[in-house]
Amino acid sequence: MERQRPAGLRIIERFLLTLGLVLLGFYVLARIHGVVALHAALRSFEEEQQAPGVKEAAAHLPSGDSLHTDYSLWSEQRIKAYKSTLGHPTEKVLAVLKIPKLRIEAPVLDGTDDFSLNAGVGRITGTARPGQPGNIGIAGHRDGFFRPLKDIAKGDRIELVTRRGTDVYVVDKVYITGPDDVRVLRPAKPGLTLVTCYPFYFMGSAPQRYIVQASLTRGSGTSGTQ
Repeated sequence: MERQRPAGLRIIERFLLTLGLVLLGFYVLARIHGVVALHAALRSFEEEQQAPGVKEAAAHLPSGDSLHTDYSLWSEQRIKAYKSTLGHPTEKVLAVLKIPKLRIEAPVLDGTDDFSLNAGVGRITGTARPGQPGNIGIAGHRDGFFRPLKDIAKGDRIELVTRRGTDVYVVDKVYITGPDDVRVLRPAKPGLTLVTCYPFYFMGSAPQRYIVQASLTRGSGTSGTQ
């Protein structure tokens, strides 16, 4: 005949089982929250776009994780890094960068720290801010949001959606330079400079920089011509 376990042991077992179920519930809720919260700032951004007085021509900002970007070109490492940003606040979102031809739609965060470049692309410190006069420098990872840049060409359209509306740029030049060439970011006429590492599929730390320079053709405010 099986020996009955002490009452105290049974109570401890039930307590541990209950605790495990509670912790599992918290984990599931945290994962769900992460999926819907990656671009919380973009959702707020969208609401501002739809508020009275905002230009009707302003593009509709995507919400949640519905950015129309082709993730199929991304490296496994970059996808993992991108997922690590899920659920973290993104108050630093300044704009949304769109390149329709390449199916790129990326949140532009303020700065080029690890989080910013994993969650989206980042404004390079010292360059103009989206919606302001000058040259806006934006950096992105070559194995993430900016990998499709390998197929960009002169004349392609780039859009930068801000709270003021949509600024439209046209690519003037695409070239490769060294990592210390800061001339590409010098302010001149209103423009946009995209920077990523090169070669795109280089193993390890890429030795060069891939530069896309574009001119403002239609601005939403003080940043350019109408």
